[in-house]
Amino acid sequence: MDLFPLWNSLRVAGISTAIIFFVGIFAAYYIAKAPRVVKGVLDVILTLPLVLPPTVVGFLLLRVLGPKRLVGAWFLETFGLRLTMTWWSAIFATAVVIFPLMYRTARGAFESFDETLAYSARSLGLSNRYIFWRIRMPCCRQGILAGTVLAFARALGEYGATSMIAGYTPGRTATISTTVYQLWRTNDDALAFKWVLVNLAISFVVLLAVNLLEKKTGRRK
Repeated sequence: MDLFPLWNSLRVAGISTAIIFFVGIFAAYYIAKAPRVVKGVLDVILTLPLVLPPTVVGFLLLRVLGPKRLVGAWFLETFGLRLTMTWWSAIFATAVVIFPLMYRTARGAFESFDETLAYSARSLGLSNRYIFWRIRMPCCRQGILAGTVLAFARALGEYGATSMIAGYTPGRTATISTTVYQLWRTNDDALAFKWVLVNLAISFVVLLAVNLLEKKTGRRK
């Protein structure tokens, strides 16, 4: 049993989750404070990948990152890098698909934050950076943690957009999801079921760890 799909899935999911963790928090924090009209427009745009079929997301990414498209052609001519059909191409697709999960949960956490705590901290002369990292983030940690875990679990199982932009090449771009599909196509149900169990086991462990962490945090309160 070749373990490359497991390693590649964890690698892609980990990197894409790390990226959207910071980007999602940044977007959520500033959009939560934006005027209602601006917030509404940006919210629709940033949440769109959540409701679009993953294949549509993959198609749109191919229209931008393909070797004959504007961005893809520039990278190919300037750096000699193809932005599609490589293992790290899946990061682009996965990050776009999971971003709304992180953004929505983080924004909800920031909007529920008691702003009087921030006002009190400013009156004591504390900087905005200190308030954000030492007061706001700890108060919103459960929502942010939930968004991070949901994003990682979704990234681990992403198939539609990933298969379109990264394809399936054993030992190079294969992930657990694309491997399951290919094994099913070749009637290798036994091995496909093993990979399904691997995916289920990882997701179960991640969610269990988060629940235990939340209980521990609740006791400290």
